Amino acid sequence: MKKWDGHTHTEFCPHGTGDTVEAMIEKAIGLGFTDYSITEHPPMPAAFEAVIANSVEDIATAAIRWDQLDAYFERAHAMKRKYKDQIRIHVGLEVDFLPGFEQDTRALLREYGSQMDDGVLSLHFMPGIGGWRFIDFSAEDFEAGIWKHYGSFEAVQKGYYGLIRESLLADLGPAKPTRLGHISLCQKFQRFFADEDTGLKKATRQQVSELLKDVKARKYQLDWNTAGLYKEFCGETYPPLDVVNEARGLGIELVYGSDAHSLADVGRGYDYYTKN
Repeated sequence: MKKWDGHTHTEFCPHGTGDTVEAMIEKAIGLGFTDYSITEHPPMPAAFEAVIANSVEDIATAAIRWDQLDAYFERAHAMKRKYKDQIRIHVGLEVDFLPGFEQDTRALLREYGSQMDDGVLSLHFMPGIGGWRFIDFSAEDFEAGIWKHYGSFEAVQKGYYGLIRESLLADLGPAKPTRLGHISLCQKFQRFFADEDTGLKKATRQQVSELLKDVKARKYQLDWNTAGLYKEFCGETYPPLDVVNEARGLGIELVYGSDAHSLADVGRGYDYYTKN
């Protein structure tokens, strides 16, 4: 029986713990995983970094550097060879969808696509106060840069799912990942807004339903990401169970993703994934 973690990171990730990918793979083997995808955050275009409103120090924590990218792929493929008799290692990237910078993403995937046999397409930034802003940096940053820009949590959700749909439709070339990452990441800080109903209202829920139909039509997968279960202000998977069940009803493949950034994260939430 296939047991797959489709979303993990490595010691190259600047917002991780520095735990090695080798140690993480060995833990996955010990937990009985048959497949393991290494999907590191690639560097962002310099032109995009220039329009992010967050500080230079914060931006530097988002992804690996350009001078690390070749070393990352060398390391990942070395792990694939070393452990080939114990686990199937898949190598790729967690590619950020950056509206207006599709040409840069196409160039990245043209250069490195031949080294990729898997990947995740995610959204970590939205337009906000002063420029593009992190969706998931901190609750305070989300409130100051995103929530205040849109004026309500519902408006954030509408904007976010609109961009997710754009990512699905975007022409990023033949190496574009066909698994959408943590499609409800906009909910990461939902409990921080105690005075606001942060659930999906009827119109936004319909927007999600239409998105799922598009996902099915294009034969994409969804990352069923358990990291949100362990986030202070989230407490649910990305996407939540009702969206998961709707996706299942449409026949969309849901791939467990620990989103591991540390040894402790490997396999985390897999029991939830299997029981639900």
